[in-house]
Amino acid sequence: MDAKDILGLPKTPFSSSQEKKSRPPKEPQRKPDGVSREVYALTGGVGMPPLMPTIEASHLKRRPAAEKEKVAWQWLPFTSSARTDNLQLYHWVRVVNGIQPTGDYQFAKYNKRADVLKYTDEEYEKYLVDPAWSKEETDQLFELCERFDLRFIVIADRFPTARSVEDLKSRYYSASRALLIHRARSFEDVSGNPLVKDAYDAAHETERKRALSALLSQTKQQERKDAETLAEAKRIMESRAASKNVDEAVMPPNSDNAMVPVDGVSPSSSTHPSLAHPNTSANILIPNSLRTLRVYLRTHALDQMVQAVGASAGLRVIKRVDQTLQELAVNLKPKVPTKAVCIEHIELRNELLTLLNLQKQLQNKEAEVSANRESSFTEAPSTPKRSNRDIDRPFIPDTSGFTGERAGKRDHKRKSTGRFIDAPPSPPQSKRPRKLKGSD
Repeated sequence: MDAKDILGLPKTPFSSSQEKKSRPPKEPQRKPDGVSREVYALTGGVGMPPLMPTIEASHLKRRPAAEKEKVAWQWLPFTSSARTDNLQLYHWVRVVNGIQPTGDYQFAKYNKRADVLKYTDEEYEKYLVDPAWSKEETDQLFELCERFDLRFIVIADRFPTARSVEDLKSRYYSASRALLIHRARSFEDVSGNPLVKDAYDAAHETERKRALSALLSQTKQQERKDAETLAEAKRIMESRAASKNVDEAVMPPNSDNAMVPVDGVSPSSSTHPSLAHPNTSANILIPNSLRTLRVYLRTHALDQMVQAVGASAGLRVIKRVDQTLQELAVNLKPKVPTKAVCIEHIELRNELLTLLNLQKQLQNKEAEVSANRESSFTEAPSTPKRSNRDIDRPFIPDTSGFTGERAGKRDHKRKSTGRFIDAPPSPPQSKRPRKLKGSD
């Protein structure tokens, strides 16, 4: 059964018109002369590609009719949202296909204005009163700041009274800072504001302008002299750095925290014993980092010397030293850190460290003595068991009460028998007789 039987079609052959016409066989193309077989196979058997383009180049540059647009420049009016007077101006505008652009002026977005704070009469009386400024001057200052967007050069030129730029800035920024702080719920809310975070310093600004003016007004001779001074300072710094490197190379390893005397003389280098007296200033040591400075703060050196003194001690010992100084009504840092005061302060700390060390050793010795006394009582001979008392044994007088020595030590020294010669030794714990119960 085939498809014709299923569809109920007669089993007649197709007519000749319905028969598929056979295609004539293609004639094999002959490979042209002078062309290799590989190149001819790459062309697909159709021969060599044309050497000249079959389409004119002008047709390639033509745009489709749908993409064609008409561009023109027109002189059109415009208004800007940055202006409040609705002034109408004109400019050239690019118009595409006769459609004029709409919307705001494209450069109006760059018009940024400063947010100048406003205040009431009550706020002025509470927070903004200044003896050097009247309320009328303050009102005029804030009005000009809003009008000219904090351009203080222009504001100083338009201000009615003779005020410097620094005075105007100081008054405006101090008043704005006071308003921000008092209007906020807490100081943390406005702590990140630039007006609160960085207060304006009029004295620093005046000094900066004076130094800049002096620098710009220098002559060629003064500039040459300053350059020579800087070159000499650079040479001195390089020589000091070189000498420091030589000293570090000569020093033994792990000498970063090594200490040298204040006067630059080591106590071990003195030839006479009287020169190394403990109360002299030569025993006060400073770090090597301050040795090459020649000029340094004595308080800074004192802090490093205190750290060096307590370096070998622990943190608890250092706290006990500070506590002892407070109990003695001695300042932890001298109020007048002269050379003599620093010497006495360091010596006092050394003596306190020695005292605490001796107290610790004394406590350790007392603990050892008490431990020995307790062990002497625990090592005394124990009483024999009840089961061994009934055994007959000869009596030997005990003389330990007269000599004062323990029986164990006397027996060990004399190598003699014990007090109970015939008494059997105490049985081990595992072999001792079991106590009888009432049921047994």
